[in-house]
Amino acid sequence: MGRAVRVFAGLSLGSASALAGLLALVFARPLLPRLADWERRRVRWALGVDSAPPTPEQAARYVAVRSAVGLLGGLVLVWLYYGFYVAGYLVWLIAEDGAPNVDWPEVAWSCFIGLVLLYIEVQGVMGVAALEAKVARRFLGPSEAELLRQRVEQLSASRAGIVAAVDAERRRIERDLHDGVQQRLVALGMLLGRARRHPDRAEELLRQAHEESQQVLGDLREVAWRVYPTALDTLGLREALEAVADRSAIPVRIECAPGDLPPQVATAVYFVVCEAVTNAAKHSGATMISVRVADGDGVVRVLVEDDGVGGADPEGGGLAGLSRRVLALDGRFAVRSPAGGPTAVTAEVPCG
Repeated sequence: MGRAVRVFAGLSLGSASALAGLLALVFARPLLPRLADWERRRVRWALGVDSAPPTPEQAARYVAVRSAVGLLGGLVLVWLYYGFYVAGYLVWLIAEDGAPNVDWPEVAWSCFIGLVLLYIEVQGVMGVAALEAKVARRFLGPSEAELLRQRVEQLSASRAGIVAAVDAERRRIERDLHDGVQQRLVALGMLLGRARRHPDRAEELLRQAHEESQQVLGDLREVAWRVYPTALDTLGLREALEAVADRSAIPVRIECAPGDLPPQVATAVYFVVCEAVTNAAKHSGATMISVRVADGDGVVRVLVEDDGVGGADPEGGGLAGLSRRVLALDGRFAVRSPAGGPTAVTAEVPCG
């Protein structure tokens, strides 16, 4: 209730100040910064929209646009208050004439029309209030406090995303070790046990055990590579991405041109490409994947495209994890995958 009173009071004050703004634009332009600052405080009190103190140039533009909005709000409020006056006058007439002399069907029809008009007027007031807030944000911009609040919200979301990404990565590593490495180690132990129990078949069983140990080593290297590719440290980003292309079941064309990148940025770029290529190979039915990595203006841009059937889910586990990883570095991540394809995964990661 208090918020509604502030909105109506704020719009009423704004309607009066709109006339003052028009007069200041014509006859007293030096007063515009002071008037714009007063309007900024009024909007903050009435609508809860905090904006930055205006410069002289901003003040002139804001007051000009805001005055037009204020006049519109004044017109809406005049009709609303006139409707209240008519309703009060109707009640007074009924009280004066007495109930027996009242044409109740006509009164009922008038009440119905009044309620419809009241609804329209209330919607008009809400629309003018929203327009007031939009004009303040557009011509004045958010205040330092509002920017700080938005930044805190972004950091809180990024922190939650990092925790979720780390937890998902831990579960993935545990699953890879349990379903892959552990099963092969069990098989290796069984082969060695059979070799001890059957000396006559020891040579064949030891050969199988040796092959199984090579598979275990391969699985361990794969798990370690997915946790963190050492090639990023020893060879660089381009060679690490070329290794991803070599392991892919689908041909991958790599275009990688950035220079030296901070380790966290190179790691994020690597995992974006690796996960996008893996998803395309598993689910897209593509015949070719192209990867482009370039930097400019302090930002590394990644584009992974395939010619598959599309329909990739941005909220899926792998892509959602990539989004959290990129957002944690103040980057941007997007997936465009219409039905029928193609699919494009884009990421922008600041280098600073």
